[in-house]
Amino acid sequence: MFLLDSIFKPGMCMNKLLIVVFTAFIALPAIAQKEIVATVNGRNITKKQFEEYHLQNLKFVGQRKITKEISLQDLVNRELGIQKAKKTGLDKDPVVVAKQEDILFHAQISKDLENEFKKIVVSDDDVKAYYEGNKEYRSAHILYRLRAEPTADEVKASYEQSVAIYSQLQKNPEDFAKMANKYSQTSAAPIGGDLGFQPPTRLAPEYYEAIKNQKVGFITKPVRSQMGYHIIKVLGVKTIDQIDKNLYKKIIYDTKRDAIIADYFKNLAKGAAIKTNL
Repeated sequence: MFLLDSIFKPGMCMNKLLIVVFTAFIALPAIAQKEIVATVNGRNITKKQFEEYHLQNLKFVGQRKITKEISLQDLVNRELGIQKAKKTGLDKDPVVVAKQEDILFHAQISKDLENEFKKIVVSDDDVKAYYEGNKEYRSAHILYRLRAEPTADEVKASYEQSVAIYSQLQKNPEDFAKMANKYSQTSAAPIGGDLGFQPPTRLAPEYYEAIKNQKVGFITKPVRSQMGYHIIKVLGVKTIDQIDKNLYKKIIYDTKRDAIIADYFKNLAKGAAIKTNL
């Protein structure tokens, strides 16, 4: 609040003083107004929001030419959509709420653990140590598929079919590709069930464990995974000099990151009341 007696000077008339004071007051909302680039049904879009969005817009190349007017229209359209969603109660829809909670879940992990993730270092020695116990195999398989929740009869039938095929392969292992072409229920069947070289993380755990440390030519007994029953043949194995080291560094990074996340939730659970009923 202005104190008139403190700023009044000799020789300054009261009318001029009032003009100065009035001008100062009306200038404040004018300055604030410059920070607002649009208003949609009473909701403001700030200059900061606009500048940040426009900068991100300029980083993506698409079919439309990005201008400030287009970026501002995007933000206006977004606000219109959000307002309608809230007006119709869409923000309370269970599916939308679940998606919002997913965003909160990942955002909280990122906020709490981002600095820990930055500390993760993966060296060439890490890759060497990991690869010693997790080699990359080329394999082929014959798969009898099962539904996600099969009946006992379906499981029995699939297993018996797999055992019958395995028995034939024990006598004639050279027929593997031909039998995969005939019986396997996968897109790789036409090429003898050949999946090519795959790192461990791209194979079902049960599948990989069945071929781990096995020699080229080895054929497994029927192995069940969540997809069904596999009969697997080892076709090749890479030496460490043949692998994509960047891929394996990513695998090791993910493993270390997952360990950090697991510890994070273990500690978080200590202060929570948790009850499960499976």
